[in-house]
Amino acid sequence: MAIRIAVVGAGSIGFTRGQVRDVLAVPELQDTRFAFTDINERNLEMVYKLVKRDIKASGLPAKVTATTDRREAFKDADYVFSFVRVGGLEGFQTDIDIPLKYGVDQCVGDTLAPGGIMYAQRTIPVLLDFCRDIREVAAPDCVFINHSNPMAMNTWACLDHGHGAHTIGLCHGVEGAHHQIAHVLGLPVEEVDVIAAGINHQTWFVGVRHKGKDLTGKLLKAFEKHPTYRQTEKVRIDMLRRFGYYSTESNGHLSEYVPWYRKRLDEIPQWIDLSSWINGETGGYLRICTEGRNWFEHDFPNWMKADPWALGPGNRGKEHGSYIIESLETGRCYRGHFNVRNNGCITNLPEDAVVEVPVYVDGNGVSIPIVGDLPAGCAAVCNASINVQRLSVRAAVTGDDTLLRQAMMMDPLTGAVCNPPEIWQMVDEMLVAQAEWLPQYKRAVKAAKKRLKSGERIPTREGYEGAARLHTKTVDEMEKERGNG
Repeated sequence: MAIRIAVVGAGSIGFTRGQVRDVLAVPELQDTRFAFTDINERNLEMVYKLVKRDIKASGLPAKVTATTDRREAFKDADYVFSFVRVGGLEGFQTDIDIPLKYGVDQCVGDTLAPGGIMYAQRTIPVLLDFCRDIREVAAPDCVFINHSNPMAMNTWACLDHGHGAHTIGLCHGVEGAHHQIAHVLGLPVEEVDVIAAGINHQTWFVGVRHKGKDLTGKLLKAFEKHPTYRQTEKVRIDMLRRFGYYSTESNGHLSEYVPWYRKRLDEIPQWIDLSSWINGETGGYLRICTEGRNWFEHDFPNWMKADPWALGPGNRGKEHGSYIIESLETGRCYRGHFNVRNNGCITNLPEDAVVEVPVYVDGNGVSIPIVGDLPAGCAAVCNASINVQRLSVRAAVTGDDTLLRQAMMMDPLTGAVCNPPEIWQMVDEMLVAQAEWLPQYKRAVKAAKKRLKSGERIPTREGYEGAARLHTKTVDEMEKERGNG
């Protein structure tokens, strides 16, 4: 019998269309039944039309449906993928702009720091609703595959409070850095074996081997000599220099998870590179997402005029999801790096934390080997973030704004930039700005509004654009860049 895969947040065109392509590249899965669901009916319809056309043009027996009724989409599902962005780009905008007023300059703001913490507050209650629906209407052994950030916090919440839903968190950070490592060593990526372990977006390459030879100690020199990376990956190289191991995430991501590289606004430019948003641009991810959304809505008719994607063997991406499904359904073994409960896998990180580690999948299920201790310094960096994650998860589940404020205080970048009264006021502003997506904070929002209206407020940098913010292009400007204007 064909398997059923539900995709929630299916209006995310890149993830959804790519995941369908990857699943249908497996011959045994080409009769899969996909059910798309999203609260944005227009985006859902656009993605549905594209994918349906791809399947038809490839002559495959797969089927796809689309509905705004989530429980209907989840009914009898064997797998559920989540690509949701709760609050959309409107919520994301406040994640970046409000902290900037207090001097907290973020590049991405979706994993840690004020943006990541508030993103968790919006997302966790929604994911727990998904988990409830999975347990009530999906197939008994349904696997919930979460792609939504903040990855560690979201997965942690689902494992602790998700009604028993079997949850795995997936990110492609390890794969991207693996390619970088092979490139600087001058080796084919398929010949370089890596062991990466840590927490999502702070996962360390503790083992790099080529034909049995350990090359981990050669990475610093190789990255320092590389003509491009020595300019675009300054934070990652500096962390490698001081901690001895390369970290998975991009320069812009990593710079906001630790207290050293973005705390002095006049020093930020020396640690980043503006050739790409991912190298550290202020609000870079927000800019690129905004431009991408606006362009997709404008350019969708041309997507439909373009040739359909060819689906089938030979046309498959590297995202883990389809490989997990293939292994569970066919018994073929797959090794990847997933986000799972620690439970002693990394022996010097807390057992309750969600870690990103090597995992094996086959017909018997998901197997997690013991990694052992991380290097002491790497573990210390991870533990600082884990403390923030634990407080953030508990705050999101309980609606306890004291825990939320404590999470902000313990956040490495926020604590390096702001004092406690500033953090308290910043949280008040963010609660009020995001109230429509924070039902668990109804009482706290009311109190925050009252405080913001009464008494003297701490001065902030109103209208401050950050140390390295670039202009968000209009559709007309993007048209001209593409030679269409």
